[in-house]
Amino acid sequence: MLEPDHATISLRRQCDLLGLPRSTAYYAPIPESAENLALMRQIDAVYLENPSYGSRSIATVLTNGGWCVNRKRVQRLMRLMGIAGVTPKRNTSKPSPGHRIFAYLLRNVVITHPDQVWSTDITYVGLRGGFVYLTAVMDWYSRYVLSWKLSNRLEGSFCLEALDEALEHGKPEVFNTDQGTQFTSAAFVNRLLDRSIAVSMDGRGRALDNVFIERLWKSVKYQEIYLR
Repeated sequence: MLEPDHATISLRRQCDLLGLPRSTAYYAPIPESAENLALMRQIDAVYLENPSYGSRSIATVLTNGGWCVNRKRVQRLMRLMGIAGVTPKRNTSKPSPGHRIFAYLLRNVVITHPDQVWSTDITYVGLRGGFVYLTAVMDWYSRYVLSWKLSNRLEGSFCLEALDEALEHGKPEVFNTDQGTQFTSAAFVNRLLDRSIAVSMDGRGRALDNVFIERLWKSVKYQEIYLR
């Protein structure tokens, strides 16, 4: 019987410390097929034009466009992409336990100067052989992108890195996000509160609460990615 090497022992110890099954150390994610990657790109294009569309509507659009796809498959890929139709819901989406949700502070607010409002968001970006997630921090007045980061996993660390980099330039009076777990985490929220920055979060089902950065995603994808 072969003895485990040092790397294997180290992985096992890390799993034990984190309370994870040891099989986690040997898991290799299965990449999406080329067909699914092409389909995800089409889903993203439809969603950019119609952010209110859910899986049912997007599946209908794709089917009418000649794709052989059902709603269940579209649902799975939309979850993987981190997107969902922006429509009013009756308490169907809840934040992670222990995460604070803040009120939206920017309704009818006139933006008159730089560093009055910053905001951030995450979007899916399709690549030739896979995909990544892109996050950015933007100043609402100038539309200037203060920082951006890429990640191959939809987690909070790269959002926190983008925030820290942006805060090196100064700080806003108000910082707006959606209610995603990446932005409602204590680590992210406390970065803002510790600097006396007011935290604002989009209301559920309100597509226009973070409209400036949504427009940024559309411009980036159409002008810099999908048309190249």
